Amino acid sequence: MYDSYDLICILGPTASGKTRYAVQLAREIGGEILSGDSRQVYRGMDIGTGKDLCDYGEVPYHLIDIVDAGTKYNIYQYQHDFEAAYQDILSRGRRAILCGGSGLYLEAATCGYYLPDVPADEALRAELDALPMEELVARYEAIRKPHNTTDYDTKQRLIRALEIALWEESHPVTHTSFLPKKTKYIGISVSREVRNARIDARLDARLKEGMVDEVRGLLESGIPPENLIYYGLEYKFVTLYLTGQLGYDEMVEKLRIAIHQFAKRQMTWFRGMERRGIEIEWVENPY
Repeated sequence: MYDSYDLICILGPTASGKTRYAVQLAREIGGEILSGDSRQVYRGMDIGTGKDLCDYGEVPYHLIDIVDAGTKYNIYQYQHDFEAAYQDILSRGRRAILCGGSGLYLEAATCGYYLPDVPADEALRAELDALPMEELVARYEAIRKPHNTTDYDTKQRLIRALEIALWEESHPVTHTSFLPKKTKYIGISVSREVRNARIDARLDARLKEGMVDEVRGLLESGIPPENLIYYGLEYKFVTLYLTGQLGYDEMVEKLRIAIHQFAKRQMTWFRGMERRGIEIEWVENPY
């Protein structure tokens, strides 16, 4: 069924059950899993990112716990790390299964994105972050035509796009040049109501499992609060609570809403992939 494909990509919004689906598929076809999650790369960020490593059992996984928490891993690095892990899996005669919900990472891995190696400029980021979105958009469009509206999906992404554009004006830039993969895309379908109910139940479970203590430990290890806030969602809101900027109940409610909104944005991205010509087979998760 999958022999004509280089790669199988299991995608879906948060709390859709895509990891369980990918693990079961890996068992059936002799596969190994490559994570397509932008935050599971960080060591020590376990509960908040939902690594759920016990779900993998004997199935090998890659691109999880590969950099220290507090660093700012980027999609250029991910594309290189993905390619190395992918080629390693194939060299051992195994099937590669990419699983995740970070749409940009999934497309970078499967579509051969031509990505620039541009270093982070923290001073520039701070300067740009103080500007309103309208001014950032105007500055960006004055330099180059946007690839698509995802350049403006978040302020963080727009600042990075502008950082790259400004750097390329005066510096030679190295780009990645990996080939696209012939990919079978399988999307895990779940209704909005069920998805939100699962998100709420999972958040409650993670709080009971010690998510607040996990973030407290990261702060006590010396990671600045602004670095954890940069990661968004669980790490942002729990850090705001631990630094006294939010009460506990307020933190939980704001985080719950933010995860619902995040899942909606994930689905918007996947629908955008389909509009860009990527065929996704949507299935209900039986596992």
